[in-house]
Amino acid sequence: MSVEHGQNRLGTTLIGRSFVHPAFDYMLIGGGLSLVVAAIVWIMASPGDAFLVNAALLPFFILLSNSAHFAASTVRLYTKPDSLKMLPFLTMAFPLIAIALLTLCLFQAGRWGPFLQALYLTWSPFHYAAQAYGLAVMYGFRSGCQLNPNDKRLLWWVCQIPFFHTFIYGLEGGLRWLVSRETLDSLVVINWLDQHHSAITVVAFLVPLISFVKVWRSSSGPLPLISMLAVVSNSIWWFVLTPLNAFVYATIFHGIQYLAIVIIFHVKDQMSRPDNKHRVVYHVVCFYGMSLLLGYGLFQCLPFAYVFAGFGLLESALLVTATINIHHFIVDAYIWRLKQGDSNRRVVETSLSAPI
Repeated sequence: MSVEHGQNRLGTTLIGRSFVHPAFDYMLIGGGLSLVVAAIVWIMASPGDAFLVNAALLPFFILLSNSAHFAASTVRLYTKPDSLKMLPFLTMAFPLIAIALLTLCLFQAGRWGPFLQALYLTWSPFHYAAQAYGLAVMYGFRSGCQLNPNDKRLLWWVCQIPFFHTFIYGLEGGLRWLVSRETLDSLVVINWLDQHHSAITVVAFLVPLISFVKVWRSSSGPLPLISMLAVVSNSIWWFVLTPLNAFVYATIFHGIQYLAIVIIFHVKDQMSRPDNKHRVVYHVVCFYGMSLLLGYGLFQCLPFAYVFAGFGLLESALLVTATINIHHFIVDAYIWRLKQGDSNRRVVETSLSAPI
């Protein structure tokens, strides 16, 4: 093998196999764009600023990214090939159960509302960590890295580091849900973590690098850099930014990341249909349009439906949001599997090249 050929092969291995284009995949799916924004927020935002963007514009950013991304999992559930046949409980019964539980919690908002809210806030960073893990494995598989069980397990725990951090330091949920503030202040372990938080942050960013080197040298083969980027960008959201900024920007960029990858999978499925008569742009616009409308309906209209039924606006908005999040977390656990014969696996193994 020539030196030039070896260098080209190494470069391809490092970049990995993109779904659309390396620039698109690295910036939107890998999280590169979020790192740029996180750096700007960290440099320019004063300690007293809640957000970098105007507070009046923030709801529009959340609607376009986060609300649409929650709805996108439901749109994907019902448009994915054979979904109704393969997931009858999730597609038919589970939405009714979720609505019933939401209504029950609203009847007992003082008793069950805080529990539902805390569950959603605790589960969210775990969900983000699971998405980072899923993307890292997906790009690895797509790029020829066959992770052995030990390396998969290692990567999973590395991805959970931001979740553990948020579980301990989050403003709501996590330990603050399970343990009183007075007890937390008295715990020696928590005090030790507070005193060494800077060192722990450094370790949290070194561990992914060490794990990627370990995987590279193992029988699994090298993971592409976009896999590490997905893991590190999720860590930066939670470790570098303030808790409030972390929650807001992680929410927005998690939504962008999710929308990009789910639209790719949807488009590939639609383009492979024998009766398809449309181009890529048509399927992209239709899927995002449905997600945006459903997201608006779920987050903006559904709470008012409960208000008209006699419930308070605040508890309706909070508990509807919590229920939508939990529904999304559970649906995601099923629609992203890469088993043999699943359309997801076919998308990962093939490219998206098609007429626009």
